[in-house]
Amino acid sequence: MNVIIIEDERRTANELKSMLENVDPEIDVTAILPSVATAITWFRENPAPDLIFSDIQLGDGLSFDIFKEVQINAPIIFSTAFDQYAINAFESNSIDYLLKPIDESMLERSLQKYDRVREHFSAGAYATSLNKAVSQLDNYKQSILIHYREKIVPVKVANISFVYTSGGVVRLYSTEGPEYTVQYTIEQLEEMLNPQFFFKANRQFIINRNVVQDIEHYFNRRLVVKTTCKTPDKIIISRLKAQDFLRWMEQ
Repeated sequence: MNVIIIEDERRTANELKSMLENVDPEIDVTAILPSVATAITWFRENPAPDLIFSDIQLGDGLSFDIFKEVQINAPIIFSTAFDQYAINAFESNSIDYLLKPIDESMLERSLQKYDRVREHFSAGAYATSLNKAVSQLDNYKQSILIHYREKIVPVKVANISFVYTSGGVVRLYSTEGPEYTVQYTIEQLEEMLNPQFFFKANRQFIINRNVVQDIEHYFNRRLVVKTTCKTPDKIIISRLKAQDFLRWMEQ
């Protein structure tokens, strides 16, 4: 079985190659492609492999950029750090993925899954599913650049706990660092954030569903949201929004 690895970190690529060969000695890793540009050229000049393992973040862009330029007639197993947006896009479109760090047992399960589906693999149907997943990921920000002191800091959207505005100042609270004052309005941030994971609770808060600890009934049929992290004010859901919020939490 011919396998291609798309990975910009040589050590990671070599480790993956070694694990694949340990799991299945019949696997032949025919190429390791370290960049978007290299991969586009390779796929244009070579026949499709049986299977592709691809990282998402490459030095010169996202691996999705490859598949926008060339038609891939082979299934792809993506590798990603925990990124809820990518995971949701893959799962909703039946695209296989592995969460880093990858080990041999994970590879073995993915290869077993590949063995089960390869006889029924349809390049056209797969291309449609892949395009849908990529389109889904393109619609919303994966990270937001924040001007912090003398630096520009990329904050992963998946790590945003909540957005809070008060007195005309909008702050973004991340699980991986300090709070950041941002140049966006809360309405602009609402447009950037995937509504499957973020809910505008009121004029002050946008919250990530992953930080919701519990919900309490409040007077006048409102709700109070308790979170796993400290917030500068109560998160109160109005009576008019309460049912929408509860339905969103059940999705």
